[in-house]
Amino acid sequence: QVQLVESGGGLVQTGGSLRLSCAASGRTFSSYAMGWFRQAPGKEREFAAAISWSGSTTYYADSVKGRFTISRDNAKNTVSLQMNGLKPEDTAVYYCAAMTNAGFSGSYSKPNKYGYWGQGTQVTVSS
Repeated sequence: QVQLVESGGGLVQTGGSLRLSCAASGRTFSSYAMGWFRQAPGKEREFAAAISWSGSTTYYADSVKGRFTISRDNAKNTVSLQMNGLKPEDTAVYYCAAMTNAGFSGSYSKPNKYGYWGQGTQVTVSS
């Protein structure tokens, strides 16, 4: 089991940056692949970024590619999302999630493949 707690959200102007962090409990954090998803009001939860257990493989949604960077520190049980060049359409609640590594490459963008979720952190980008 793993418990996840996000932090780092807030209000930022267009073009600004934020760094989200997700702290995980449990001694098996390195056995999980991790993802960041987001959900805007009235919309479905959507994939933003994912990273393999070792950090060697990352995936990004086209909408954030080149602006967001996902990373992890297995020694500190944390995964981060550096967000640069923020746009109003990035406004959403951001969630980190964990999934077992089996099938990661084929399932990283599917919310229902992740078994553990944080409570979310709000990111608001003003125009």
